[in-house]
Amino acid sequence: MGRLIFLLAVALVVYLLFKTVRRPPPPSVAEKPIENMVRCAQCGIHVPKGESLQVGVYYFCRAEHRDAYRG
Repeated sequence: MGRLIFLLAVALVVYLLFKTVRRPPPPSVAEKPIENMVRCAQCGIHVPKGESLQVGVYYFCRAEHRDAYRG
């Protein structure tokens, strides 16, 4: 009786090992490309360069700050 329980335990462990090995890997999360951050010339907040408004060498977080900086 003891051998039967031992063999069942070994079979269960082998089954669980094969089950985890055959499992497909989880789908990888697509990474966003890293984007440089720029500082708003008016308020100093940092925003992604692609979302900023550029006037010459200055960057702004929104149109109101761009217009206020111009005077």
